[in-house]
Amino acid sequence: MQDDFEKPLTAADSAVAEFETTHRGLLGRFQHFLHGNPAMVPVIILIASIAIFGVVAGERFFSAFTLGLIMQQVAIVGILACAQTLVILTAGIDLSVGAMMVLSYVVMGSLGVNFGLPTALAILAGIAVGMGCGALNGLLVTRLKLPPFIVTLGSWRIFLATVFLYTGSQSIRSQDIDAEAPGLKFFGNKVSAIDDLVGFNANITFGVVLMLCVFGVFWYVLTRTAWGRAVYAVGDDKEAAELAGIRSDRILFSVYVTAGFICGLAAWAAIGRVGSVSPSSFAEANLESIAAVVIGGTSLFGGRGAILGSLFGALIVGVFSAGLKLAGADPQWVLFASGCLIILAVSIDQWIRRVSA
Repeated sequence: MQDDFEKPLTAADSAVAEFETTHRGLLGRFQHFLHGNPAMVPVIILIASIAIFGVVAGERFFSAFTLGLIMQQVAIVGILACAQTLVILTAGIDLSVGAMMVLSYVVMGSLGVNFGLPTALAILAGIAVGMGCGALNGLLVTRLKLPPFIVTLGSWRIFLATVFLYTGSQSIRSQDIDAEAPGLKFFGNKVSAIDDLVGFNANITFGVVLMLCVFGVFWYVLTRTAWGRAVYAVGDDKEAAELAGIRSDRILFSVYVTAGFICGLAAWAAIGRVGSVSPSSFAEANLESIAAVVIGGTSLFGGRGAILGSLFGALIVGVFSAGLKLAGADPQWVLFASGCLIILAVSIDQWIRRVSA
């Protein structure tokens, strides 16, 4: 007798297979499309947001000045969201990215202005501090096997306390930076070449260009390199990744160090954005970076998401903020809208994860 697996498919079997693969329905096909293209969720939300606020806020919303201002406002959070995305892709979370940035930020300012160190060395020292903070988080996660949430919750407080102890809660004025280390403000300068190209004031700064470059580089790294594929593999299933020969702890450690490096870059851009150095700046940066990543479609369970989605997530928050202000809404509605977007994004992620393989 012929074995079951050797029996040819009947006409009924073929009809069922064809129905299952090609007749999922419009909603089912859309669900599968989003499952394979997670960055499309924030793209759709961003386009809808722009259209809605274009109607509500009027022509002012579509002015070059407003759109450029939105880009400026999201530049720092966007860079931090890039760092946060790397960690969340590994099924972790980093509550300390904002504090790492502020610590790097005050070190750069202090060394460049108060201690008279050459600007280039002050910047490198600040970036090194960010990488050191990331390395500390990475060691605690990989060596002591502590949960990333607990590790970064504790390090967030440690880094912030270090900021205030190091600075004595004293700020560095814009005039002092201009006199001693003007290079620290480089990313706050406008890119005049863009204005010349488009023929009007686009209000784009080098900080915006840095954000786009950071996302471009890490899009390539995550999608075109073995390290990027390993990051996704570790986040999706750490044990399976180890069985496949990936040294998961080494990957995790490198992710936290890389996140610290990106926070160091964000610190340099932050000085240009603010124009001064204040230890109390960017108090909400941690939560804003997480919001951008979640709204951008990266799964909190790890292993799924697109880094460009985090860029769109940051832009969505910026569009909502600018649109509500131009519409005359109370500033608290920005927080309300951001909270609703986070819940919506997580709900969509859960719906997409239920897609049949």
